[in-house]
Amino acid sequence: MYRRENPQLSLYDIVPPFSGALDPNNRWVRLADALDWDALETAYAGHFAAGGKEALPVRAAFGSLVVRSALGLSDHQTVLLIPESPYLQYFVGMSEFDHKLPFSARSLKTFRQRIPAAEVNRAVKMLARFEKQK
Repeated sequence: MYRRENPQLSLYDIVPPFSGALDPNNRWVRLADALDWDALETAYAGHFAAGGKEALPVRAAFGSLVVRSALGLSDHQTVLLIPESPYLQYFVGMSEFDHKLPFSARSLKTFRQRIPAAEVNRAVKMLARFEKQK
């Protein structure tokens, strides 16, 4: 079962581990703002039946695959890195900073089965353009 998430998070919706706000020029923030999350969610939601266990949101699934691919990480390294960075947590749709693992490394295999690699690669290329613009 897939339950649609609330609309796009604002940069100011995440509670950082320090007083202040996330840098709106950070590459992960810029990529999050540039992606069409509604279109990604519509495609992702089509993989789920009406009943059953509730799936993780598309932002967590797609976002973690982009982080993994962009940084050349393993599944295990990806889930260990996300709790270390408020920027990555914002990118994968977490509403506040949390030191806990957001999901298991095994989840990434399932995400890859539902999300086309071409979409992930497109987002990684966008991220690379943002890195060059800084």
